[in-house]
Amino acid sequence: MSKEMLNALNTLEAEKGISKEIVIDALEAALVSAYKRHYGQAQNVEVQFDEKKGDIHVYAVKEVTEEVMDSQLEVSLKEAMTINPAYEIGDMIRFEVTPKDFGRIAAQTAKQVILQRVREAERNIIYNEYSAYEKDIMQGVVERQDNRYIYVNLGKIEAVLSKQDQMPNEFYQPHDRIKVYVSRVENTSKGPQVFVSRSHPDLLRRLFEQEVPEVYDGIVEIVSIAREAGDRAKVAVRSNDPNIDPVGTCVGPKGQRVQAIVNELKGENMDIVEWNEDPAVFIANSLNPAQVEDVIFNTDNPKVCTVVVPDYQLSLAIGKRGQNARLAAKLTSHKIDIKSESDMEEFYASYDDGDYDESPEGLQDNLFGEVPAEFMLDANEAAEELSVEEVADPAELEITPDMTADDIENVAFDQEEE
Repeated sequence: MSKEMLNALNTLEAEKGISKEIVIDALEAALVSAYKRHYGQAQNVEVQFDEKKGDIHVYAVKEVTEEVMDSQLEVSLKEAMTINPAYEIGDMIRFEVTPKDFGRIAAQTAKQVILQRVREAERNIIYNEYSAYEKDIMQGVVERQDNRYIYVNLGKIEAVLSKQDQMPNEFYQPHDRIKVYVSRVENTSKGPQVFVSRSHPDLLRRLFEQEVPEVYDGIVEIVSIAREAGDRAKVAVRSNDPNIDPVGTCVGPKGQRVQAIVNELKGENMDIVEWNEDPAVFIANSLNPAQVEDVIFNTDNPKVCTVVVPDYQLSLAIGKRGQNARLAAKLTSHKIDIKSESDMEEFYASYDDGDYDESPEGLQDNLFGEVPAEFMLDANEAAEELSVEEVADPAELEITPDMTADDIENVAFDQEEE
């Protein structure tokens, strides 16, 4: 067995990258357990593997004592001195107790240990390989599915695609080739587990990096993404080169670049908007394709704003079931309330009746605080209740939060006179 054992260890080290020392340590520990199972004694047993000859030796370690109470654990000082006169009480002596038939047990144990180490090494290799793809995109083949997952073959491992990570407008069939985003890789007791997604916003980011070289090189930067997988997405981009248009670069000639991404996502609509350091401009851009007349921020909370749009653009700004407003809020990280110009006129006209505090602070409180229901527009409710109304030349009031009540009254009066 000795020669075969050494050859097996050398082969493992060369082909699988498993260190010989690691296997030997595991083998010695396993042989101690095997000795205990077969011979009922292991608390003072050591197993030593001879790396040069491949031989296995079992030793019983006994303590030198004046009087022997347990012959399996202790040896008398008199007997110890016959072995070596230098032994003293408290010394530990190793006696070889290798059984004659222990070679068979050792061979069986060695086989189990080696197979276990091979499995562990292969798992580690796969884990290290696929953990490098974490937060990246890969192409796989749909293999099968059950009630919980769709299993996607990535080469050396089957990744799992959960229901929440699937796109609602897609139906997956065996042998379909799909691009997936590797959301996380875990090294579990059963081996590496790879979780992938088709609905993750960063899938969109990686697709743009593949299709648009400027994005991959960092010339054009994707600042934020808001996505409702399978239906619509908004992507905010900016250019780090003043000579490059970020939106046009991502769209590509005749829309070829963005169309390739839309095709990969089975027709998911894509809005590419330009990021701006001015939040008002960025919010106006994010509501594209709707036209925005004004953006009024809450002075107490700059993450809350009211957006004023022409009456005939109201439904377009809100979007179907409030989707356009909802995605714009996610993209800009602002709470957005949308009002039509006529609603704003009614709102400011109420000050003439003396129903509200006319100070600038009162204006803010009424605009962003306790506003009557008829003057406040909720995107989700409005999407269901309001329809597009054609309004010719809608009135336009230039109102800003820093204006006093007199300023507001003068602007409204001037507009009336005109």
